Amino acid sequence: MMFTSKLDHSLAPYWLWAGLRILFTVWPQSGYIHPDEFFQSVEVIAGKIPLSTSWHTPALFNNNDKNSLEISLLERSYASYLPFSAFFFLKGDVFDIEVARPWEFNTTFPLRSIALPYLTAGIPLILIKILSPFLLLWFNCNLKTSYVLLITPRLVTCMLSFVSDYCLYRICKVYGQNYRTRLITFATSYVVLVYGTRTFSNTIEMTFTSLLLYFVADCMAHSDQVIQQEEFLSDKYKEADSPVERVKLYKIRSALPSHSLSRCFALASITVLGTFNRPTFIAFAFPPIFFWLQRGLGSKIISLHDFHLRMLLFILSGVPTAVFLIMIDSFYYGYLTMGEIAMMKLGPDNLVVTPVNFIKYNMNSSNLAHHGLHPRYVHFLINIPLLYNVLGVVGVTAVLRIIYRGICKRWSDLPRVQSIIGLMTLSFLIPIGLLSLFPHQEARFLIPVTVPLVFLYAQHIRHIPSTECRQEQGKTHFFFVKGSQEELTIKPRLTTIHLVTSHIYSMPLFLLQLRNSKRPLFSKQTGQRYRLAQSFYSYEMGSDSLETVHHKLVSILKSCEEIQTEKKLDYRLFVAVPASLLEKFDKTVLTFNSSFSYSVSKVFYPHVSTEALPTLSFENECQLENMNLRFCKAKQIYLAPLQYFSKLAHQFGLALLEMHKLAL
Repeated sequence: MMFTSKLDHSLAPYWLWAGLRILFTVWPQSGYIHPDEFFQSVEVIAGKIPLSTSWHTPALFNNNDKNSLEISLLERSYASYLPFSAFFFLKGDVFDIEVARPWEFNTTFPLRSIALPYLTAGIPLILIKILSPFLLLWFNCNLKTSYVLLITPRLVTCMLSFVSDYCLYRICKVYGQNYRTRLITFATSYVVLVYGTRTFSNTIEMTFTSLLLYFVADCMAHSDQVIQQEEFLSDKYKEADSPVERVKLYKIRSALPSHSLSRCFALASITVLGTFNRPTFIAFAFPPIFFWLQRGLGSKIISLHDFHLRMLLFILSGVPTAVFLIMIDSFYYGYLTMGEIAMMKLGPDNLVVTPVNFIKYNMNSSNLAHHGLHPRYVHFLINIPLLYNVLGVVGVTAVLRIIYRGICKRWSDLPRVQSIIGLMTLSFLIPIGLLSLFPHQEARFLIPVTVPLVFLYAQHIRHIPSTECRQEQGKTHFFFVKGSQEELTIKPRLTTIHLVTSHIYSMPLFLLQLRNSKRPLFSKQTGQRYRLAQSFYSYEMGSDSLETVHHKLVSILKSCEEIQTEKKLDYRLFVAVPASLLEKFDKTVLTFNSSFSYSVSKVFYPHVSTEALPTLSFENECQLENMNLRFCKAKQIYLAPLQYFSKLAHQFGLALLEMHKLAL
């Protein structure tokens, strides 16, 4: 057991919040808080790479090349012996369905590794795919529902978040620290309750960071103990008078456990995995790895030779994992085949290293400008307090105090380099400093510093009476739930669905489970190849003005009418906009004297878009009464408070509108 029965009662609040974390995961939430939750994991894995993507390097398309033929034959031979057709599995994704494949996973310049998404999202989806036919046959239970596809990867991520809990607990136990306060603070954190239950690559990054911190902390404690014993025995050996006593001390010293290279392979593998998951992991891994390398320096036993040896073996230990991940990515993105491996046709042209591509892309400020540029201080002064509330403010204040002591050269007041406090302080400070060098700064980039922050400063806030305030952080994510799109899956035959989205996040398509229209099919009866007709079209308008959205709707309607006339293919056109824009949308339709009308199909609650926040306007009523606008608003609120709050509440929704062509 993780905790003894004597302490279970004192940890009751922790277990309560741990249970709530799981409940928040399996609760049928139909929305998300950021597109990357899907578009860096599930949306990629669930779909299918378009077959127009070449699975061979350009050189292999030369039919006159003898080596090309040999490679092709070897590839087929090797593929037939691979268990479960693993070779072809690497070239495709789990379900043959329509997805919106993100640009980061393009085949020309891929920025993201596919290995970690396959482990966290792919394996659960594969199990669903395997078990679904049997459960449907035996129990008439369909696993391939939108709810199961949504919840299963999230549940895996939630379970992985508990690795951070365990690492925090073990670090506290190793160093004799109070783990109750820290675990409760960690479990009630907004970061853990929200991001810890969603399929973000940042959540996996937090898990890897926690593992590194635990392994390094354990190695530090073990090395300190062994070095202390070894120094003691060495001194006694020098003071010994008789040979018998020296032999005895020598044997005792030789029996001491080795510590210099402990957990070297595990640490190297985690570092490589974390880097391929998100190359920003280098910033989070640097402090723990440095502390692991310099353990015992300054003592009589450890020298710079040990430091350099550790560094060399650490690099060599990471090579197998790095090679394995490079091979997986090279297979997946079509740069490498089994035939090329058999023929030893390996080189820079058929290997892809996604972390290198990621770093190259982000080193260019013009690329980051497409995603938004921020001041360098945003991470430190805004994102930390935003993510961690009181704990974040305490952490920022403590860091400023440390910087002040360093400027004043009060070295004795700074954390000791080889202490657990020094490890956690630098693991909090250095990653934020390194990530602040890049002008694109999102709050979720910092969630791997959660464990160091909680370990350092949870004790400082244990007497603050606003515990309820801290716990309420975890509930705020309900206001970021987006509307479900399940109604769009119910469509009549020979009818195409067109969905225009405005002022909301990108919509993942895998939940709709639409059959792949990009894959060529073969008819045995006619001997001809064909493709399924596309039945669903999505148009993302982002933050474009409603006038631009209106022009887009007119264009789509015109195109759909022409297709309906030529091919007798019916259509339905929908628009998804925040409910806060309904009045403006209605005014736009009236202003342009549109050739279409619309009806509100459904409004999904709750929903908030930061691109169209709810506002209250009484301009229409005030213009009719010819009153001062400010006075009129106050009057309206005073005379009809229920109407005021009702109007405000109704704007926290996502409206699904259906367009109708007006008869001529």
